[in-house]
Amino acid sequence: MPARIRPSILLRIVGAAAVALVAVALVAGVALHLVVGGSAGAGAPGPRPGVDGTSPTALSGRKVVLDPGHNGGNGAAAGSINRRVPAGGFDKECDTVGAETDSGYPEHAFTFDVAGRAAAILRSRGASVILTRDNDSGVGPCIDERARIGNRTSADAVVSIHADGGPADGRGFHVIAPALSPDRANAPILAPSARLAAMVRSAFGRATGQPLADYLGEDGMTIRSDLGGLNLSRVPKVFLECGNMRNRTDAAELADPAWRARAAAGLVDGITSFLLGDEASSPGPG
Repeated sequence: MPARIRPSILLRIVGAAAVALVAVALVAGVALHLVVGGSAGAGAPGPRPGVDGTSPTALSGRKVVLDPGHNGGNGAAAGSINRRVPAGGFDKECDTVGAETDSGYPEHAFTFDVAGRAAAILRSRGASVILTRDNDSGVGPCIDERARIGNRTSADAVVSIHADGGPADGRGFHVIAPALSPDRANAPILAPSARLAAMVRSAFGRATGQPLADYLGEDGMTIRSDLGGLNLSRVPKVFLECGNMRNRTDAAELADPAWRARAAAGLVDGITSFLLGDEASSPGPG
């Protein structure tokens, strides 16, 4: 004859089993959420442990826009580049001539060279890359058109490449991230752009050995709402000021092809870290 179990004991057994089933269901639900949804924040994919960021397929399916600042024909086209265009709640000049070193090396040539080098590396990692200009002898494009190029391609990241024309005794590079524009239309990109800025700052500093700017910003970062290229962007975007063309030490580096190769590599590493969600690259310049 089977042993009889008192009702009170049976209730305790059934209750314990129910609790165990609920716990298993909760664990399974969390696991399913992580597999399907991941843990990524808006504007950037989640971390991908074990992914080699330099592999030929690391950035497959990702779109990057590189925006080499200014252009070689701007200096002879004052009428075109001085006309005012929308800049995110106000109007601003279409473009500018840019800076140059004391020896005459122009910013537009520097930015076009670094952009071309960076584009080649990004493509070798599988990314689709668009440059806002394909030569260094034209005019513009205007700041609003530069922003539209990134927007209409739904770029995953946009970096506008520059070299500053700061005080002669000021050294170093800095990254410019967007502040809320006067028309408040760029609010959705502020957080992902800040992450992009931090990762570019880290990787660029490590690759080049260039110090953080000592004449503006804070820890190599400035936040601005007066740049049409950032105000009008609807995708994550930053400006990288690679150095000060009016500082003798910086100028010598900017004019050195070997240094520009390192600059391009550092820029690409920063973009790659952002696209792969590598938060470990964001704290500082290394």
